[in-house]
Amino acid sequence: MEANRRSWDERVATHARSAFYGVDDWLASGRGPRPEETAAMGDVAGRRLVHLQCHFGMDTLQFARAGATVTGVDFSEAAIAEATSLAERAGLSARARFVCADVLAAPAALGGARFDVVYVSLGSLCWLPDVARWGEVVAELLAPGGVAYLFDVHPLSQIFDDAQGTTVAYSYFEEAEGYVDDFPYTYTDGEPLRNARTYWWNHSVAEILGALARRGLEIERFEEHDWTVFRQFPWLDEEPGGRYVIPKSRPRLPLSMTVVARAPGGAALEAGTEGRAAGN
Repeated sequence: MEANRRSWDERVATHARSAFYGVDDWLASGRGPRPEETAAMGDVAGRRLVHLQCHFGMDTLQFARAGATVTGVDFSEAAIAEATSLAERAGLSARARFVCADVLAAPAALGGARFDVVYVSLGSLCWLPDVARWGEVVAELLAPGGVAYLFDVHPLSQIFDDAQGTTVAYSYFEEAEGYVDDFPYTYTDGEPLRNARTYWWNHSVAEILGALARRGLEIERFEEHDWTVFRQFPWLDEEPGGRYVIPKSRPRLPLSMTVVARAPGGAALEAGTEGRAAGN
């Protein structure tokens, strides 16, 4: 985890000035969360939302723009400093705070606070060695009737060799030892990393859903998508709107997934009808 922290500390400055994130365009656009996210979570205006593994806060602040009071949690001090600065530049400091903490220790770091929404975005779970503990954290952070939203890489797609995505190279299930990655570049444009080595873990669908269900959360929605939002494999086709899909010449497999789970009790958040729609 220390190696991961060093690598993510270094990545923050690169990501914040990258064309991939386009921070200046985001600041100018006033853009809020993606419609499919608010459809799944319901109207977040006036709600308390916590974003776990928030990085430098751009996704977190999209919900502040939609009227939520947001808290971002990340283990990188550099990310938290950049997120705090970004909130000020966006004029959203009054509705946003950022806390430096290991996500698996977030309930204590947040003083036992409860939230209407726990938000977990793409590329999060692979950095955690223990998805069962993650499920406990989500449950501890949710207020009665609150909703947890996860959009992440599908674990089946992570068993393949990173270079070509054609050879099974990694376990589908969570293993005690992390996989070592020495790739010298981050996923955005930018210079080679000095702290390139990272460690990651895969977690099966059953392990992820079970981590939530065993803590009393009701799984309201689980979808497997045959698309993703980054070029996970070199042979994916890019569609208008930024989605990457499997070419028609290849068999389809799930590349990403959406999970919505609700805590028992309290008044449920209202979700839009399209948030209930199933399928790809």
